[in-house]
Amino acid sequence: MEKQDLKNLKRRYLVWLYKNNKEALDKIERKFSQLEIDQFLLEEIKKEDKDKRLNKFIDEFWAYIQKKEQNGLSLKYEGKNLKPEFQFLFLKLQAIEKAIIKELGKKVLAEIKLLYEMEMTERILKSTEH
Repeated sequence: MEKQDLKNLKRRYLVWLYKNNKEALDKIERKFSQLEIDQFLLEEIKKEDKDKRLNKFIDEFWAYIQKKEQNGLSLKYEGKNLKPEFQFLFLKLQAIEKAIIKELGKKVLAEIKLLYEMEMTERILKSTEH
């Protein structure tokens, strides 16, 4: 096998590893990033609801936020400690990034991260087209 072919195989495997591990980690972490946004939205809606006509919807949104927070906490933590599954995913992603740098360089890691973000954004945009 030629040197470039071997490098291409390694690159594809590392991209696949990165994508799969990052997706698994993001499924947990996004709950917390969404909470920040949801809480901001809730406060903005409350400020604008001067005549309190939206209380029912505000209460439902608050309950949704609380449920999301509890779900996120249960996926990430065991008591006050990180769940071993979450910690493993986190450390594995760090190791994958180090392997990418070792095999392909920092520039390629940045490229892979950008491609991942573009793919995730494209999925979101495509899923809302219908």
